[in-house]
Amino acid sequence: MSSAPGHPEAIVRPTAAARAFEVERIAPREELAEFVDYHWLVRWSDQKPYQQQVVPQPRVHIAAEDGQLLVHGISRKPFYRTLVGTGHVLGAAFHAGGFRSLTRSTVAAISGTVQPGRHLLAGDDRPVAEQILASTDTAEMVEAFERYILLTRPVPDPTGREITDLVHEAQCRRDIVRADQLAAHAGCSLRTLQRLFAEYVGIGPKWVIQRFRILDATAAAHSGHPIDWSALAHQLGFSDQAHLTRVFTLIVGTPPAAYQRANDTL
Repeated sequence: MSSAPGHPEAIVRPTAAARAFEVERIAPREELAEFVDYHWLVRWSDQKPYQQQVVPQPRVHIAAEDGQLLVHGISRKPFYRTLVGTGHVLGAAFHAGGFRSLTRSTVAAISGTVQPGRHLLAGDDRPVAEQILASTDTAEMVEAFERYILLTRPVPDPTGREITDLVHEAQCRRDIVRADQLAAHAGCSLRTLQRLFAEYVGIGPKWVIQRFRILDATAAAHSGHPIDWSALAHQLGFSDQAHLTRVFTLIVGTPPAAYQRANDTL
């Protein structure tokens, strides 16, 4: 099994998180690589309850937890998970345009929801989830998970690939700070882009672009280097430092400079 890079900048307060749990990211098998970006496996052991926050990204996740496979649509709200005792959770993080191939329906319909796989996908998910949660072997867990996903018979979708590529552009290019810029890059109208994002991603391009710019800010805060927050706000397309601070605080819960200091001293 090969490893996958994932997106560690989405883990809030990673210094403390590294002491509380381990994260392994695993590349999917070839048949699923167009749809699934990576699998993630979180393990924790013998500890007091620990609450971890993760910044939601523009992607659907399926996770084996609480005896079932849960489909997590994109949420505008902060995501928290409390870890207790000893356990693990295995998840699949889908490409931005990849999940629609499993359901053949608009991804916006599940945004802001968490639903059992049996309500959306390929039959009863509970036996697979129980097998995953009872195992300690990573390869065995991933194999069972992928067999279930393949039961949906996902079909390659050229439009889904294009949307995944567009979202990747929005992630990697800091000069893209507005939805109309991404539409121009895609060679379509803003209205068309908004319709395609609702259908395939589950949320609008404006939200996607701003979320990536906030993740750029969290990555800067995690870097351990001094940050000129005013200059960074300008680079990321915010009107000024106060604008970046408001949005960052709304998503992460702490102003960026204070967040950096807290993470550095943990």
